[in-house]
Amino acid sequence: MRKLCTVALPFGAAVFLAVYLLPEGIWLAAGLVCAAAGSAAALALRGRCRVRLALIAFGLAAGLLWTSGYSRLFFAPAQALNGQTVPFTATVADWPRETDYGISVLVRLDTGGPAVKTVLYADGRHAGLAPGDKLAGTASFRLSNVRYGRTITYYTSKGVFLLGTVRESEETPLTAERPERPPVRTWPVWAARAIGDSVAAVFPADTGPFAAALLTGDTAGLDGGLKTAFRRTGTAHIVAVSGLHVSFLAGLVTTVLQRRRRLAAIVCAVLLFFFAAVAGNTPSVLRAVFLQCFLLAAPLVGRENDAPTALSAALMLLLAANPFAAASVSLQLSFASVAGIYLVTRPLSRRWRDRLPKPSGGALRRWGRRAAAGFTDSLATTLGALVFTTPLTACYFGSVSLVSPLVNLLTLWAVSDGFLGGLAAALLGLIFPAGAKLLAGLVSLLLRYVLAMSRHMSDVPFAAIPTDSLYPVIWLGMVYALLLLWVLGRKKGRLRPLLPICLCVVALCAALAARGAEGSAGTLTVSVLDVGQGQSILLRSGDALALVDCGGNGLQDAGDTAADAVQALGRTRLDLLILTHCHADHAGGVPQLLDRLEVGAILLPDTDPEEGLRAEILALAGARDIPVILLGENGTAALGEAELTLYAPLGDGGANEEGLSVLCTAGDFDLLITGDMNQVVERRLLKYGDLPDIELLIAGHHGSKHATSEELLLAVRPEYAVISVGDNRYGHPAPETLERLSAAGCEIYRTDWMGTVTVTVRTASD
Repeated sequence: MRKLCTVALPFGAAVFLAVYLLPEGIWLAAGLVCAAAGSAAALALRGRCRVRLALIAFGLAAGLLWTSGYSRLFFAPAQALNGQTVPFTATVADWPRETDYGISVLVRLDTGGPAVKTVLYADGRHAGLAPGDKLAGTASFRLSNVRYGRTITYYTSKGVFLLGTVRESEETPLTAERPERPPVRTWPVWAARAIGDSVAAVFPADTGPFAAALLTGDTAGLDGGLKTAFRRTGTAHIVAVSGLHVSFLAGLVTTVLQRRRRLAAIVCAVLLFFFAAVAGNTPSVLRAVFLQCFLLAAPLVGRENDAPTALSAALMLLLAANPFAAASVSLQLSFASVAGIYLVTRPLSRRWRDRLPKPSGGALRRWGRRAAAGFTDSLATTLGALVFTTPLTACYFGSVSLVSPLVNLLTLWAVSDGFLGGLAAALLGLIFPAGAKLLAGLVSLLLRYVLAMSRHMSDVPFAAIPTDSLYPVIWLGMVYALLLLWVLGRKKGRLRPLLPICLCVVALCAALAARGAEGSAGTLTVSVLDVGQGQSILLRSGDALALVDCGGNGLQDAGDTAADAVQALGRTRLDLLILTHCHADHAGGVPQLLDRLEVGAILLPDTDPEEGLRAEILALAGARDIPVILLGENGTAALGEAELTLYAPLGDGGANEEGLSVLCTAGDFDLLITGDMNQVVERRLLKYGDLPDIELLIAGHHGSKHATSEELLLAVRPEYAVISVGDNRYGHPAPETLERLSAAGCEIYRTDWMGTVTVTVRTASD
C-alpha cells in the first residue's frame, strides 16, 4: 500500500506545480526529465532506496506528462475556438439555470475529438432544455479562464474550458432534439431533479431549499444571507456534499448488510458513486467516495486501510480526471480537512476516550460514558478538520470563524439525522407524498434548529474575524507556532495543553482589541470596501459609524460585506446609512444589511419615487421603524469628530445624475464622494458646492471615462484617489480616467487589485 502512496503523492505534487508554478511550455520536458531520472535511479542504485526514489521520480513524471497530455486533449480544442463565431453541435449535460439575460446550460461540445465541457448562454425561451438533448446552432466562443482580462480558475477547475453565447437568427436558429429516453450518463442529473422536485413538494417553504442543498449540494435556492451565516459560523461544509454525507450513507448500508461484508462493499460502492454523480461529482464528494471505497475494500483483499495511501490515491484519481481541479478551493479544503482528521482527530479521540471512566456500573453510567465519548469524538473531529482548513479559509475568504467549533458541536448531530431523514422523506415523496409530508415536517424541526443556530451565531460580534488586518494574521501565526511547540513538547512530556490554550485566548483578545483600536486610532477612518463592481464606504469617527452606499457584484452580497466589516469592530449598529442613489451597484446590498444590523437612519436623494429598489428600501425601513431622510437640499450631519456635508441632487435624466454627493471633513482632511454623476453634473457641483481642496477622492462611477473630469481634479486637487471597481464589461476603470488621475498627481488605489482600502486620518491633536 505504501508503494502506491510513494507514487500518488509525487503525482499530485507535480500536478499542483504545473497548475500553479510551472509554465505550460515546460510541462512535457520536465516530465521527460523526471522519467529519465526515475529510470536512472532504477538502474544505478541498489536496495530499498532505489525503489523509493524511482517511484517518486516516476510519480512526478506521470503527473507532469498527464497534465500536458490532458491540456492537449481538452484545452487545445477550446483554444482553437476562442474568439470564433461558428456553427456547433452539443449534448446538454445538466439542467438550464436562469441568468439576468436568459439561461445558462452546461453542454458537451462536439469538436471532432473528445467533447469539451462548455457553458452556453442562450435566450430564456430555451429554459425547457433537458439533459440528453442534442443541440445545433451558432455561437460565439471564448475561453473560460479569462474574465474581463483577468485569469480565473473557477470554470477550469470544474473541467469547463469554453463559454459560448448563442447567436440566433431566422437562418441560424438554436434547435434541440430530444431522445426517446435519457442517455444513461444523464440518469444522475434526472435523479437529482426528481429528488429536488420531491423536496420542494413535501418540505415546508422555509426548510425546502436547505433540505435540497443538504441532499444534493444544490445551493441555488439558499438566500445570500444564509450562505453568509454558514460561512461565518464555519458550517458551509454541511451543504457542500462531502465526507459527512457519504459516511452517513455508507454507515446506513453497512448497518443493514453488516453480516455480508462483500455484498455491503459492492452495494455501497455503487450507491456512493451514483450519489456522487447526483451531487454533481464535486471534488469533495468524489474524494469522500474514493476514501470510503478504499476503507471497504481493504479488508476484502487482505490489506489494512492505510490513511496516507488512501488519501494520496484519492487525490491522484481526482487529478487524473481533471488536473486543473488542483485550483479548486473545494478540493483543497476537502483534502486539508481529511488530513487534519487523520493526523489530529484520531490521536485526540483516543487520548480523551482513555480518560473517560470505564464502562462499568449501571445503565445510566454506561449511557453517560457513551454520551461523553460522542461529545469528545465530535470535538476532536471538529478540531482536526480546522487545523489545515483554517489557513486556507483565511487566504481564500479573508476571515476566520471563531464560533465554528461550538456551532459544529451543537449542530452536527442534527445535520446527521436531518440528512438521513430528509433523504427518506424525498424518496418516499416519489411514491407516497402524503406520508412524506409528515416525515418532512418532523425532519424540518431539525433543519430549523440548524438554520436558527447558524443565523443567530453568525450575528454574534467577532463570530468571524477578517484577516485584512495584520493583528489577526499575527495571532493566527502564533496559534500554529504554539500548536507545533505543544506537539513537539508533548512527545517529551514537557507541555500540557492548558498553557498554549490560555496563551492563544489572551493573544486573540489582544488582536481583537488592537484591530478595534485601528479604526479609532485617528479622527477618521475611511474603509472603501471590496464589493466587486459597486461601492460601499464605511466611515468611522470616534464611536460613530456611517456607511455611504451598499451595493456590488462581489463574491458575497455587499450587505454582508458591510455587515462583516462593522461586526469585526465588535459593533452591531450603524448610526447612518447614506445612499448616493438607488441603483443595485450602490444600494443592492441594503436589504441584507438591514437584516443583519441596526441602522439609526437612512438618507437618500428625494428623486424618482417609482424606482423599484428605492421603494423596497423604503418599505424595509418602514417595517423596522428606521427614520428616512429624503434630501432635497444641502445639509450637514455630525459624525463623531468629523462632519458630513451632503449635496442635494444637481442633475436630471437618470439616477446617476440625480444622486447625492458627500464631503466628509475631519480637521484639515477632506474626502469627496460623487457617486455615479457624470462630468456635466460635476461642473455644477463645482459651481454651487463651494468645494475645498481635498485629500482623498473616491473616483466617480467606478473610474468611468465620463466621470472624474479634469475640471474637478484641477479644482479640488486630491492627493489620493480610490477606485471602487470589480469585474465588469464596461472597461472600468477607463484608461482616460487613470491618465487624468495620474496627471493630477494622485496616488491611485483600486479595490479590484488591493481589496478593501483603508485610510486612517490623524489630526494634530491625535
